[in-house]
Amino acid sequence: MTVIQDPDASPPSRAGSLPLVGGALAFDFANTQSGLGYESHQNHLRNAQNVAAWIEHAGSLSKEEVALLRAEIADPKVAADLLNGAVALRAAIHAVGSAIAAGAAPPKDALLKLATLHVRCLKRAKLAVAKDAAGWRWSVAATPVEAALGPIALSAVAVLTEADFRRVKQCGGHACGWLFYDTTKNNGRRWCEMEVCGNRAKQKRLAARRRGGVET
Repeated sequence: MTVIQDPDASPPSRAGSLPLVGGALAFDFANTQSGLGYESHQNHLRNAQNVAAWIEHAGSLSKEEVALLRAEIADPKVAADLLNGAVALRAAIHAVGSAIAAGAAPPKDALLKLATLHVRCLKRAKLAVAKDAAGWRWSVAATPVEAALGPIALSAVAVLTEADFRRVKQCGGHACGWLFYDTTKNNGRRWCEMEVCGNRAKQKRLAARRRGGVET
């Protein structure tokens, strides 16, 4: 008998409370899903409100800007544009980051998608100076989707153009797949969180030893 899972039975989205352990805004955004390709796959960006919740949690927009964003996505068309853009950006970042972590060439289609989204956002941005630094700024009221996704795409491009690829890694935990930038002195980090995936791997090794088996 085929069992059809009720979508409403899925655990609630944790977009507004996920650990921010990626070491880069783009990687934390990519980590709004886990276990891609596994039955345990979790997706925390299911609607535009989830995207807004994550943005507020990550601090890529101010609370005032997030309030404006939430007002803008009351429009179904804006909400759909934001969700579609967020999912596409997340997929591109994850594909590129995963390839780099594996020492492989990033997929050309993912690079193209990332570049396209980045250019779209930059077209709606202004270069502004605040105190002693300049940066790209967006108006949420004028361009809500670009304002929401612009800082994330900018972070992803910065990783590609400025970061040490040897420090771009993917968690070795089973059915995880989270990305992170390793800032440890010896570049020896293996897990998204030692308390989660690291401990699970440790417990798996201990269980294998007790059984007299070999961990695979």
